[in-house]
Amino acid sequence: MAEPVGVRPDEAGGPAPAPRRATNKGPGRLLIAVYILFAIAATSRAGLQIATKFDEAPVAYLLSAVAALIYIVAAVGLGRAGHAGRRVALACCSVELVGVVAVGILSLADKELFPDETVWSGFGSGYGYIPLVLPVLGLLWLWRTRHATA
Repeated sequence: MAEPVGVRPDEAGGPAPAPRRATNKGPGRLLIAVYILFAIAATSRAGLQIATKFDEAPVAYLLSAVAALIYIVAAVGLGRAGHAGRRVALACCSVELVGVVAVGILSLADKELFPDETVWSGFGSGYGYIPLVLPVLGLLWLWRTRHATA
C-alpha cells in the first residue's frame, strides 16, 4: 500500500520516530556535575599555570586549557538535553576521548614533549584516570539516552 504523497510516515499510520530521553535526568545529573567539577579544576589549574609559568611548558598548559574548555562545553551540552545539546556533547566527548588517549600515549612515549603534566597526561593519572573514564561514560550515556523508553 503506497503512502499518500506529502504525508510523513508517522502521519500515515507508520511508526513515529522515538523521542529522545533527556541527558540531564537521572544519572546524567551526576555526569554533568563531574564535568562541571573537572571544568573548574582544569580551568583553575590551567589559568594558574598560564599566568605564572607559561614559558616553562606552554604546550602542556594550553592543552590543560583546551581540556577545561571541552569540559565546560560538554557540561553545557549534556545539560541542555536537546538535539543541539546532544550533538555538542557527542562532539566534546569524542574529542576528549581522542585527546586523552593521544596525550596519554605521547606523554608516556616522550616525556620531553610535556615537561609538566596536563590534565590528560598519563591518561589522566594525576586525576585518578577520571579524564580517561569520563568521555567513555559520556558517550555511553548519550548512547543509552538516544531513544525514549517505551
